[in-house]
Amino acid sequence: MPLTINDQLNVLYDLLTEHSEDGCGTVAECQQIARLVHSLQSKLGNEPEQNIQDYLPGIYDYSQQSLSDEQMTEHIYNNQANLKHWVSALAEFKDTRYHD
Repeated sequence: MPLTINDQLNVLYDLLTEHSEDGCGTVAECQQIARLVHSLQSKLGNEPEQNIQDYLPGIYDYSQQSLSDEQMTEHIYNNQANLKHWVSALAEFKDTRYHD
């Protein structure tokens, strides 16, 4: 069964929150983030809530910049401000979707 947009948003939120709060992650998680972003970009393209679309390219770039597990901690550390911003934006977007 395919994931709904809400499911995908929840998984993306969880992964980015883990990276932000725990300061750790894996290359495999970044690959999953990239797949989620790609899918969301195609699914959200026709939706009126375009504001989350503004963040997806940056999240995708973040996921693509992870080159190896050895560099992940530094990569996450260098992106803490972005991660916190994206987590906040996703939380707000999810709340809007669930309450409409």
